[in-house]
Amino acid sequence: MSGLVLHPQDVHNETLLSHVHPPTWENPKPSGKYNIVVLGAGTAGLITAAGSAGLGAKAALIEREWMGGDCLNVGCVPSKALLSAARVAAQVRQAAGFGVEIEGQVKVNFATVMERMRKLRAAISPNDSAQRYASLGVDMYFGQASFTGPQTVNVGGQTLHFDKAVIATGARAVKPDIPGLKEVEFLTNETVFNLTELPRRLAVLGGGPIGCELAQAFARFGSQVTLIEHNTHIMHREDREAVQIVERQMIEDGVHLLLNAQLQRAYQDGPDKVLELAHEGTTTQLRVDAILVGVGRAPNVEGLGLDEAGVEFDARQGVLVNDRLQTTNPHIYAAGDICSRFKFTHAADAMARIAIQNALFHGRAKFSALHIPWCTYTDPEIAHVGLYPHEAAQQNIPLQTFTQQLHHVDRAILDGQTQGFVKIHVAAGKDKILGATIVAAHAGDMLSEITLAMVGKLGLGTLAKTIHPYPTQAEAIKRAADAYNRTRLKPWVKAVFGRWFLWTRR
Repeated sequence: MSGLVLHPQDVHNETLLSHVHPPTWENPKPSGKYNIVVLGAGTAGLITAAGSAGLGAKAALIEREWMGGDCLNVGCVPSKALLSAARVAAQVRQAAGFGVEIEGQVKVNFATVMERMRKLRAAISPNDSAQRYASLGVDMYFGQASFTGPQTVNVGGQTLHFDKAVIATGARAVKPDIPGLKEVEFLTNETVFNLTELPRRLAVLGGGPIGCELAQAFARFGSQVTLIEHNTHIMHREDREAVQIVERQMIEDGVHLLLNAQLQRAYQDGPDKVLELAHEGTTTQLRVDAILVGVGRAPNVEGLGLDEAGVEFDARQGVLVNDRLQTTNPHIYAAGDICSRFKFTHAADAMARIAIQNALFHGRAKFSALHIPWCTYTDPEIAHVGLYPHEAAQQNIPLQTFTQQLHHVDRAILDGQTQGFVKIHVAAGKDKILGATIVAAHAGDMLSEITLAMVGKLGLGTLAKTIHPYPTQAEAIKRAADAYNRTRLKPWVKAVFGRWFLWTRR
């Protein structure tokens, strides 16, 4: 994040600011060496600082802007508030199919949707507040942190000495170098939540998770949304069958998908923002009222004095770490978006715990040992953990895949949510789970059962023996596991059982 601005200046944003960057906050005076100094108060930094202080370490936490990082302020929290409102709007429009009649036209009051988001964000913010972390025993500093040596960092003109440090400064929205785009005002995840009026025509650049989630939400709110993606399909890293299901739903919700398109330039023409695109061999123009850029994240490595600290970094990849999250300076570690391709809040949390263990206790915890799941919160959601088939093929790992379609699951039929599946990959000839993809309304919730099995080294056979309540959509997991069990029956066993069943029916 850089130069963030809160808008509008209402009671909810004032409450948020009072917690995440109190206007009257005075930095403490450092005394003696810190056991650990943490740069960045996003998820990774907060967990590291609080966990270290809780273990008795003398800890300092430095934040240049807002505590809570992207997740609280311009990421998970505000976006999911919008998605929940958009999902309700879609459900109301679908109510007639359930026998529930709605008189009149369904309208979305966008200003109220956004105020609800700001209210909920403010209500959650005390968890990440400066006051709370000070009460936990963390010395909280606001200002730009910059290393001045291998074991010193400056903030606000004060020098902090440390035994260990953790860099957790996160990432920010990428602003693509497209002719004219910088001269045309556009939105990113850092500014879209400041809106108070719904754009009538919205262009979304990028078909990744952020772009797809917000494109679908704004279409459900009533915007004319065009999503522009240079690949042949959205979310190109995900299971193709899963993506096709989400694409169909997004189109049904009114999102125009402009795939395999290249944005050539942008310019302002009166009130319109104009995008020139190369698509299917022709150049076309798209006129919109607002542009949302969601084409990726860039690590926040600037201004940290990393060279002074002997920490190697790359402007695109971030801070370089080993499997123990240690940088090229043995006294300094890193965690979260600043050093990982897994730019998720839960991944940052897990990495912070590794950093604490290794930095304070000379531990040997390894990042590569983690099973990191993720979920894209479109409707339906796509959740994944472990290997994809193409990754297994690259590593010469033979797979067997067991799939259960939701249209065969009673609860999904009753809920009217039959578009989706559970797909589980195991090592060929074994029940060891190597990966899974779920497409469902609440795929992110369902996936944790499979992730737990992978962490606990429980095979697909164990999931087959696990009783699932009926009717639930999670029953699809057990059915996929049952399919695995059927492959274990030898042909002669099947023949014997078949003859026995015929005999018992005489």
